[in-house]
Amino acid sequence: MEYFLTEEQQEIKEIARKIAEEKIKPVRAKYDEESAFPWEIVEVFKQTDLFAVLVPEEYDGISGKVMDIAIITEELSRVCGGIGLSLGGTGLGMYPILISGSEEQKQKYLPLIANGQKLAAFALTEANAGSDAGGLESVALKDGDDYILNGTKQWITNGGEADIYTVFALTDKSKGARGASCFIVEKGTAGFSFGKKEDKMGIRGSVTRELIFEDCRIPQENLIGREGNGFMIAMKTLDKSRPMVAAQAIGIAQGAYEEAARYSRQRIQFGKPISANQGVQFMLADMATQIEAARALVYCTARMMDSGVKRYAKESAMCKLFASDMAMKVTVDAVQILGGYGYMKEYPVEKMMRDAKITQIYEGTNQIQRSVIASNLLKEFK
Repeated sequence: MEYFLTEEQQEIKEIARKIAEEKIKPVRAKYDEESAFPWEIVEVFKQTDLFAVLVPEEYDGISGKVMDIAIITEELSRVCGGIGLSLGGTGLGMYPILISGSEEQKQKYLPLIANGQKLAAFALTEANAGSDAGGLESVALKDGDDYILNGTKQWITNGGEADIYTVFALTDKSKGARGASCFIVEKGTAGFSFGKKEDKMGIRGSVTRELIFEDCRIPQENLIGREGNGFMIAMKTLDKSRPMVAAQAIGIAQGAYEEAARYSRQRIQFGKPISANQGVQFMLADMATQIEAARALVYCTARMMDSGVKRYAKESAMCKLFASDMAMKVTVDAVQILGGYGYMKEYPVEKMMRDAKITQIYEGTNQIQRSVIASNLLKEFK
């Protein structure tokens, strides 16, 4: 479909696709096998100003628009859903600062992210606080002009590789979720260390680690917003970032669909390409239609968000829900079309199927997305 991208958007789309095809595709199997962090690709992102797209112009970036970030995310994910997360995870970690940070915090950290000098990470999830983000157990207690942070964070994208972490902890345990606050914690801070690197099913080109805080002293100026605003900051961040997960899912699905369509024209059975079989044709038609429907939803929502609309939790959740469910179905169907070959690591569709699964889980499971959508819908019928 024609989405009437601007010249600038078409340019960043072409740059991202070129990087994906020329730089990421040759190494995606290696990073998937080794489960290593793609520093060589991060350097390419840095040199081509892709990190700058995450950040508004007033902080040395070149965009900051949701639509532009979605375009890049989709193109990178079309080749590898994991490697592009070094960029996407940095955007997620940056959002609390962009959304609720002081001007001093923005001036200090956002230019470092824009020029690719420092990566960021978002640290909300804990062993007992996943879908229930209000179940935080990490605590940051005031001590003079500082806070003393204790606790652990689990499954943190870019964990151990990033330099800037936006970390959520309770500053008043008696208030539950309303007692949560958000802090900027820099790598190298005394009392801040990393646990094991997780061995994941998919997105293995992205590193995921546990964060450990033991009497970690954080200066008061690293508090984002006010005490007790942490839960609100987390929810606003996820509302803003969920279309990026959707764009990742669309990219993964698009890549799988293209592999399946190409294979169907080459694979000969019973004297003809399998693409001549109506059953395969119908599968490809459904795959293409579902991808386009998800893309239309995400692009429309992204443009709405960029227009300055204040409330978009429902639409953001719809994007993530619809696109990730679609990606899982499309990648499974791609494996089916390739048959036995699709099950082998020699072909990329089995990796795409593994990569797609996480999009139904992180940044709020799809069951949580349905709850978010329903609660917002029902408010319209009071």
